[in-house]
Parts: sequence; C-alpha cells; structure tokens
Amino acid sequence: MHIAVYCGSVSGNQEIYTEKAALFGRWMAEQGHVLIYGGAQGGLMGAVSNAVLENGGKVIGVLPAVKSIQKRRHPGLTEYIETKDMAERKAKMIELADAYIALPGGPGTLDELSDIISLQRLHINENPCILYDIDGFYQPLKAFFEEMQSSGFAAKEDFNRLLISKDLSEIEAFIQ
Repeated sequence: MHIAVYCGSVSGNQEIYTEKAALFGRWMAEQGHVLIYGGAQGGLMGAVSNAVLENGGKVIGVLPAVKSIQKRRHPGLTEYIETKDMAERKAKMIELADAYIALPGGPGTLDELSDIISLQRLHINENPCILYDIDGFYQPLKAFFEEMQSSGFAAKEDFNRLLISKDLSEIEAFIQ
C-alpha cells in the first residue's frame, strides 16, 4: 500500500516523537508499505524515511521546485518527484496514496490533514486517514473535531474515514 505520511520537518521538543517516528518507519517497511512524503531529510520526516530505507522499504519524496525546500531533500530517496509548488505537491501526494497518516507536526501538517478530511467529507476521496497519536499529540485536535460536531459544523459521519490511534496494529487494521 502507498501511504502518504505528513509530519514535522523538525523533531519537536519531545524525544518520544523521534523514537516513535523511527518505529513507525520500521513498521511501514516491515508491512511492505511504500512511503510517500515531503522528501525532507531532517526532523520527523527524516526519522521516518531513514527507518523505512534502513529496513529495505521504498521512499518516494515529493518536493516543490523551491530552492529553500530543495536544500532539505533527502539524498537517499528511492524516487523523487518534483512539483512546481506546494499546492501541486499536496495534490500529487493525495493522488499517489491509498491512505494518509499524520505524525506530530506543525502548520504544514495541519494544512495537509485539513485537505484530506475535507475531501473525505465531500466524498471526493474515501481513502483512510489516520492521526498517529504519539504521546497524546492529537487529543486537542480530537476535542476540536468533537466541538465541530456538537456545534453543528460537522456531522459524526464526516469523520468515518478518520482514526486517531497510538496503536500500530489498530492502524494497520483500519487501513486494510
């Protein structure tokens, strides 16, 4: 399965983020999943991609033709796809993936997640989306989704293809 992974190009301030990102990358390779991601070599992106590569997996990096972003490109990518800008990059990653998994990250990760959830809500994309809830990182966002529902801005059904979990076995079952 081709999985688009969204996460920080930095590591955050908790060592557990990097540890679990590496564990996640190893899990992806062991399951035979192909990593599709933003192509960076640093942060959680680097931890995931390095673990996939070290365990014999395939890594596809999708990067826009932006000099500052190109400087961060992972040198060991199995495949590299260049896009003209970030919007095209997001669309390409969505197109290539059978599932979407987010690890901790910043505004870019949130932006990418919002696109996926919006497409699911409109039934444009039915692929599963998972928030890998390392150390409770996604609990505030879960509460926000619940607030959207209780305030009448979203229905429970809008989140049927979304899983928030810290358990890789549960994640594997959900994407299958």
